[in-house]
Amino acid sequence: MAAWVLWLVASGLFVAGEVASGDLVLLMLAGGALGGSAVALAGGSAAFQIVGFIVVSAILLSVARPAARARLEARVPGHVDGVQALVGRTATVTRSVGRSSGRIQVGADEWSARTQFGDEVFDVGTTVRILEVQGATAVVGEAFELG
Repeated sequence: MAAWVLWLVASGLFVAGEVASGDLVLLMLAGGALGGSAVALAGGSAAFQIVGFIVVSAILLSVARPAARARLEARVPGHVDGVQALVGRTATVTRSVGRSSGRIQVGADEWSARTQFGDEVFDVGTTVRILEVQGATAVVGEAFELG
């Protein structure tokens, strides 16, 4: 099989992996594989094909990826992800929450929790609001309902 075809197959595999990861790294490597394919089509040796792959990938990773990420993130203003997305949500106490320990249920997930102030205690079944996340512990307070 011709070398340029192998580079095209590699590029397709990188694109398929990118669909699964969504981090734009594998997409840049797919572009690098296209660079390797172009060198192969031009008759370059295997060493030059690898150099082409590395150079194109490095350029894409250092220039195109940051620009693409910035553009994607700019399209979603105020986007919060990860554990910070829990801040402001309400949860149900599953094990009494006090100054240093407790458990809460947020949707289908259970989190360790502690109160915001040392003298607060929330009993099982109480609805609380997540005020902050510190590591793997949610800091909770009263869930005042606005209305």
